[in-house]
Amino acid sequence: MTHLKFRARPALAALSATLVLLTGCANMTDAQRSSAIGAGVGALTGAALGDSTKSAAIGAGVGALGGYIWSNQMAQKKAAMEQATAGTGVDVTQTADNQLKLNIPSDISFDVNSAVIKPNLRPILDQFAQGLANQPNTEIRIIGHTDSSGSDAINNPLSVNRAASARNYLVSRGVSAQRIQIEGRGSYEPIADNYTEAGRAKNRRIEMFLAERAR
Repeated sequence: MTHLKFRARPALAALSATLVLLTGCANMTDAQRSSAIGAGVGALTGAALGDSTKSAAIGAGVGALGGYIWSNQMAQKKAAMEQATAGTGVDVTQTADNQLKLNIPSDISFDVNSAVIKPNLRPILDQFAQGLANQPNTEIRIIGHTDSSGSDAINNPLSVNRAASARNYLVSRGVSAQRIQIEGRGSYEPIADNYTEAGRAKNRRIEMFLAERAR
């Protein structure tokens, strides 16, 4: 009985931590909320694996990553994308939850009020698509953005159409459409000042995410 009580303690502690995390989620962003919930679920999983605090801590670490891993293939993909985008103004980064993120500005992606892919974007998408057939556990998310010029009635569908154009191009290069999620955020998530032309150009963009789940 003593042994059973000892094993229960990490699980109870992990459950308490999870409840605290869930209670605090109200004021978090979507990304923070997902990471927090993942950490709590992971902690419970780790506690269930054994009666040590170490198991719970390992589980929490895995859960906090949202189920994504940073494999050698992901590292190689990041290096390939950095090489393909060198000097273009595209930012290639690894996110906190192990996603590969490309921030692609308008000067190489789309003209004002257009969802037609510019020629300079095509080789970047070609490189992005290359090899994904050999990474079946990867997921792709594309988010379109606009500047604040025009109304929501124009900007919201335009942002979706920009993401859809990138998706359609990837599909034409052999990537399964079922693996690609698209979103449009309109002008609601600016990264620069919309009162300047340079700022508006930065805000007209697409963001592409590649994530790999553990097998």
